[in-house]
Amino acid sequence: HWHLLILNNFSPLLNFMDNMKNFVITIGRQFGSGGRELGQLLAAKLGIAYYDKQLLCKAAEQAGVSTDFVERSDERFPSFLGGFFSFNHGYSAIACYQGASSAISDENIYKAQSDAIKTIAERESCVIVGRSADYVLRDHPRCINIFVHAPIEARIERIMKRGDCSSAHEARSRAEKTNKLRAHYYNFYTPKTWGDAASYDLSIDSSLMPMNDIVEVIAEYVKRRFS
Repeated sequence: HWHLLILNNFSPLLNFMDNMKNFVITIGRQFGSGGRELGQLLAAKLGIAYYDKQLLCKAAEQAGVSTDFVERSDERFPSFLGGFFSFNHGYSAIACYQGASSAISDENIYKAQSDAIKTIAERESCVIVGRSADYVLRDHPRCINIFVHAPIEARIERIMKRGDCSSAHEARSRAEKTNKLRAHYYNFYTPKTWGDAASYDLSIDSSLMPMNDIVEVIAEYVKRRFS
């Protein structure tokens, strides 16, 4: 008993986490803001699971489609709308048919991914990055929703530092394009607005503090929120 008491005194955060019900932290993020890094560090700090690309494999399996197809659709504006717009502009009725087929695929993938998110959240405490997880888990009683952003200059620097792009121009273009795709995806599948502070519990500028400090702040928030 004394051994356990001493151990708990030295590990208050771990002791707290071990004795609480499942909780989930969702992270929405601008491209290049470090949302994935934050999620990984936060999961390690709290001793819980981390999910990002792993959800794609689960979604592919449940939807009965290839992982490559799911990855191409990951956080992308539903492709059937492209067919719909092409039809309206008079290109071809075939586009409408293709759009309808794609609509079924997109809807199946989103549903499978949402089901996977819900199953994981019921099973274990975790951090989930992207995939409109905050909305999917809107009825979860112990869910903290975070959005990570940063000025474009800071995002360009991070993108180039991690080797995603070789020039500032390329980094800026990719950041703008990816953010548009994520916003369209989120705004289509949810009634909320991507990046709107009112949609989240915490909105964090990752350029203002070192990432490890941000992790400490969020970990303390989690502790106080659920204590």
